[in-house]
This record gives sequence, structure tokens and C-alpha cells, in this order.
Amino acid sequence: MAWFSRKRASHSSGAVLRIENLDVYYGRAHALQGVSLTLEHGAVAVIGRNGMGKTTLCNAITGLLPASSTARGSVLLGGEEILGLAPHAITERGVGYVPQGRRVWQSLSVDEHLRLAAQGAARGAWTVDRVYRTFPRLAERRGNGGAELSGGEQQMLAIARALLFNPRLLVMDEPTEGLAPVIVQQVIEMLRTLAHDDKIAVLLIEQNLGVAIEVADTVAVMMNGRIALALPASELASDLELQQRLLGVRTIADEEVAQPLRVAPESEQTRVYTIKRAGDDDLPSAETAAPSERSTRGFTRWNSGDPYSPVVAQPTGTNPPSPASGGGAGVGAHSAASGAQSQASAPAELPSREARVLEFPVSATVDRAAYIAGTFDTKGRELFYLKSCLEKLGVRTVTVDLSTSGAASTANVHPREVARFHPQGERAVFTGDRGSAVTAMGLAFERFVQSRLLAGRRDLGGLISAGGSGGTALATQAMRGLPIGLPKVMVSSVASGDVRPYVGPSDICMMYSVTDVSGINRISEKVLANAAHALAGMITHAKSASSTSKSAIGLTMFGVTTSCVQAVTKQLQDEYDCLVFHATGTGGQSMEKLVDSGLLSGVIDVTTTEVCDEIVGGVLSAGPERLDAMVRTRVPYVASCGALDMVNFWAMDTVPARFKDRNLYKHNPNVSLMRTTVEENKAIGAFIVAKLNRMEGPVRFVLPEGGVSALDAPGKVFWDPAADKALFATIEAGFKAGPNRKLIRTPLHINDPQFADLLVALYRDVAATPGTNALRARA
Repeated sequence: MAWFSRKRASHSSGAVLRIENLDVYYGRAHALQGVSLTLEHGAVAVIGRNGMGKTTLCNAITGLLPASSTARGSVLLGGEEILGLAPHAITERGVGYVPQGRRVWQSLSVDEHLRLAAQGAARGAWTVDRVYRTFPRLAERRGNGGAELSGGEQQMLAIARALLFNPRLLVMDEPTEGLAPVIVQQVIEMLRTLAHDDKIAVLLIEQNLGVAIEVADTVAVMMNGRIALALPASELASDLELQQRLLGVRTIADEEVAQPLRVAPESEQTRVYTIKRAGDDDLPSAETAAPSERSTRGFTRWNSGDPYSPVVAQPTGTNPPSPASGGGAGVGAHSAASGAQSQASAPAELPSREARVLEFPVSATVDRAAYIAGTFDTKGRELFYLKSCLEKLGVRTVTVDLSTSGAASTANVHPREVARFHPQGERAVFTGDRGSAVTAMGLAFERFVQSRLLAGRRDLGGLISAGGSGGTALATQAMRGLPIGLPKVMVSSVASGDVRPYVGPSDICMMYSVTDVSGINRISEKVLANAAHALAGMITHAKSASSTSKSAIGLTMFGVTTSCVQAVTKQLQDEYDCLVFHATGTGGQSMEKLVDSGLLSGVIDVTTTEVCDEIVGGVLSAGPERLDAMVRTRVPYVASCGALDMVNFWAMDTVPARFKDRNLYKHNPNVSLMRTTVEENKAIGAFIVAKLNRMEGPVRFVLPEGGVSALDAPGKVFWDPAADKALFATIEAGFKAGPNRKLIRTPLHINDPQFADLLVALYRDVAATPGTNALRARA
């Protein structure tokens, strides 16, 4: 193997790195536009959302731009021009590179990695021995292969490998991507130590604003391929409004566009650009497009508009703005949207009168990553196929291995890294027993996913998996814990059957695999590709806010309480977005999941019948956790005893033998109802009042003495005053009243119009309770 020379020429003093008027084109797409940046010493961080050009800047500095690209301008390392040099020549001159995704060799041990790098490196302070002293974990794992390391250990190795070249400039591309919060903190400490080494300057490319502020002295914000602003890290850290304005996710109406894309008047000849998704061959040409398709709406890399809308660009014959005319020779010279006008522009030498089609990935505007999770030891080929499909669409991906076999892993996140999120650590996962290992990994993965939402990165844009029954149970446990609205796709061989155990109250998209998830064939290829495209579409077009400005409230309904709920909804629908849930077990769970997600500002729980099925053993139980969300969130809560007179079973022949002599009612051919008894109502009442007493938010619970359902009225099949009395008496005896918690008795029947009026009045009362405005705003 030929190694580059270890000689390193001396260079003039001054800035370690100086970038001046750097333009980079990928074909006809203008990726970097007049970028200028100076790094004297210490650390500078370049931050920005996906698709802004950060990795392209890295590649330009390190010589890794693809052959199809064109670069102009200047990149000076210690005064010497390095733009256009081969990567090995740039490394020889003193640039160390830590690539995004680590890129360690899977088959080489830690020690082999380091000694191979040291063999061709320039002699200096950093040696293999110093690396082991600096990174004791690598010393412990020196005999382990790259595939056997966790994500954090791989990142240490990638940094150590670059340091062995004794660089003057260390370029780091997304060094904390995909790492657990505790590992991120360790990486931050490493970077701060390196940044304070006078012999090494650090250029940090990051999406994690917290990491950038903690590590760097100066932060440069990149937008639309330009440096929009550069300022001290401390100043950006203290200005939350500026952070939101520069980096927050906003709609097209709120984007930082100083002026709209220039639209040529009809008198001028225009060039029409069609934004086309890769692989779409049938889009209309500029000449044949209908007039309605010729939109003049501006297109940015992150807007929420239609990515297929053609963009009317500059008049024919008008060249793209040059760096000089674009107003941006220095850092901070560009406005936040200075790149918007030239977003679809082409290099000046392109023919001016020919219609061009520029291909943009459908999801190149996405800020967050698609997490691809599964057992890579058995489903690796299928999961990597999903990764390939998503990346072709421009979606950033993070692969998470949930294998429990101990096999080597090539995923971004190692199974051991996930397993550490188990309350008892990774030893609780890798037990050697498949059953217990899978169960424990499911819990660890659920907590891992929750950490993504709580961590500073908040980069979890969607979650996708593929597998059989075991893999489905593993992945969907974590999916069920994610907020409603966050995209979740499960490709499964069990998706054509009863998916309730997997989906529960969540909005998981279950896609039947048709064939087993075992290899790539003509069927699985199509199904997996469809799943990837579905997730990409969900992530790309995700909305952070509802289309209505009204707060949302949840209401529970059964057929036998419909009159009441409809009357309540009619009175409140002008003020609130009324979401009605069918109290069939999953309905109550779904409503409470929305409560936990902060998407409901209040609850009118008319129909608490799911408690009956939980206590007596019916088929529509919402589980023993029913009502717990109101305990956790203190959301305003008005409730009653709707349908507590009945337990649900399927067709009559499915009713358990022990209930055959009970008061049964055939609701329809598929649903049978059983009247609750005095003793059962006492147990039901005890369950409910125990939950009510734990609620610290505003609570109003109403006892309708006239009957609790359409079947519980004089002359109706379930009319049983003694059973109702036992229910009401149990709740009343155990109820702990207080300023925020009140019990109301009324002689009304639950379906009387006046009862609906009472519920509305009570809800208006609790909604006006001090402290509920924050909940209303949240929902």
C-alpha cells in the first residue's frame, strides 16, 4: 500500500482556515453560494437544518466532493490553497476528518484501526499510546472489531483515528448523531478538550445547537447554502428568539425570506424549472404543463409546499448572482434568505433558452431523521433496503439494531447501546434466553426512543421497522410510546390479522408484508419501497400545529349514551374541537394517549363503561390504567357513569358459561351486553373513586340517578335501581371532596337534555379554573 509523504511544509502564520467566496455546484444545483468563513484558532461550529449545505462544506474542505461537482472560490489552510487537492494531499497538509456516521472498518480491531492510521501519519504529539491514555474505553476494547463497538465507542475511534494524523485543523461532521444523551455529553467533553489545544483548531458541523454552543467559541448559521450569520456562541445561547428565527421549524409563511423569488413580467421571456422527484419520469415538460401548473410560488429546501410545483426562475439569459453581486464576501454578510432567489439557478455558462428539469429528492427539506429499527442479525438485508430507499428520497436515516444474539452489528446504533437504557442495564437484555432477551430489549428500546424525544437533538422524525411476530412486538412497543402524529410504519407478516396488541391506542401504520420478511424479492421489494415512501411522505409533510386554532377536548361515547354526547358536542363545538372516542377499550386508551401527549385541553368522560369490562371480565376493557392520564396531567375533567350498567361480549355463543344465567341483551348479532350486579357495581365504584381521589386537577363527577344508559330506565331491560344505588353509594362514600374536586348528584337520566346542559356548565367551570390556560394553549 502506498502512503503519502509525511513531510509537511511550513506555512505562513495567521488563520488556520480561511474560506472565501466558495461556490459548489452539483450538476446544475447551486449547493454552496459565496460562502466565506474564517477560523483563527479554537473552535467554530457551523449549524443549520438538513439540506443547508453543511456536509457539502465539509467535503469541499477535505477534498471529498464528487467528480460531478464544480467548486469555485478559495479554501486556504494556513495561507495555502487546498481547494481541488486530492483528499490524501489535504490530509498530508494537516486536515483531520471525522466523517458523519463514523465509518469505521467493521472487520478491523480498534488496535488495527489505530496502528494502520499511525503508519501513514505525520509524526507529532498524538501517538497510539496517547490515544489509549486519552480514551481509556478504547484501550479496554482494543481487541474488538469495529462492528462490536457501540455508537459512542465508534465515535471515539473515529476521533482518535483523525488525531493520529496530528492535524492543525480537525473537521468533524455531526459527531453526536445517533448517540445516547450520556454519550453525547462524553463527546462534548472530548471536543472541548480538543478545542482548547492550541495546536489544533476545530471546525464542528452540527445540527445539535446545544452541542455547538457548549463546544465552539463562534457559531455560524448556514441557510440555503450560505452563511447567514456568525456570532459568539454565548450570544446565541442567550437569545432564544434568534434561535427560533434562525433554526426553528416554521411554515412557509413564517420562513426567513426577506424578499420573494423574483417573477419575471409577462413581457420577459422566463425559464421554468420543474421540481422533480428522482425516479418520476412522467412529469409534464415545461412546454406542455397546463397553466395552472406554472406556479410562481417560491421553493425552499424546507418549505411545506408541493415539492412538484414548478418554479418560475429568473428571465431567460439572466445569469445567477455572483458572489460579488450577491453581497456576501464575508461571514455574516448574507441575510437569512439570501439564497432563496438563486435556489433553482444554474451556473452562468448553462444555455439560457433550454427548459431544464432539476431533480430534488422529495424529502430533501426534512429536518429530522427516519429511525430504522429491527433485528439486523436476521433482517439486516430488508432493513438496509429501507435505509437505501429513504436516503434516495433525501431523508436522513439512523439505523438502530435490536438484535439480542450478540452478533456483530453494522447499524449506527449498536444493540448494546440500546440495551443500556434498560432499568437494570445491558446485562438484563443479553441473558442467553431468547424470550426474556426480546422482552427486555423491547423495554430498553422503548426507553431509548423516549430519550430521542427528550434529548437536545430531538431528531426523531419517524420510526420504521420490518419483521415477523417477534420483531413486530419489539418495535411496536416503542412506537406505542411515541406521540400521536409522529410517523410510525411497521411492515409485518402479522399485519393482516388482529393487530390490536401491536397498535393499541397509537396511530401506527401496519403494512402487511405479503411474503415473509425474509430477503428481497419482487414482492418484498415493492412492499418495503412503498413503506419507505410512505414514511418519507409523512415526515416531509408533517405539520407541527393543527389546522384549527380551537382547543381540543375529548368526549367518550357508546351507542347507549349517544344522545348525551351529541347534545354536549353541539353546545361546545363553536368553542372547542370536540373529539369523540368510542368507548371500546382502544377508544379510552386513545383518548388518554392524546391527554398524555398534550393534545387535549380537557376531557368530558361521559362514558366510563370500559371500567366494567376491566372489573368483570368483558372484552372491551381499556386496562387497569384507565383514568390514569388525568391523574398524571391534571387536565380539566368532567365525567359521569355512562354505561356502567353493562359488560360487553361478542356474539351470544361467546359469553362465558359462568354468565349464561345473567341478564343478557343482544345488542346486535356480534355484540352481547350483560347487566352489572350490585356487587359488581360496588367494585366498579371503588375503582373509579380511587382514581378520582388521585386527580389534582379540576374534577367534577356527576351521578345520574335517573339511569346511566338508554337501557337503564324504567321499563327498559337493564333498569335496576338497586344496582345503580350500590354504584352511586360506593363512589359517594369514598369520594374526597375539595376546592378542585366535586361530586354532583342529580335525579336526571344521562340522556336527558338537561343532563347535557349540566355537563356543559360544569366543563365551562373547570375550564375557567386558574392554571388551565397553559393546558389549553398546549392543545
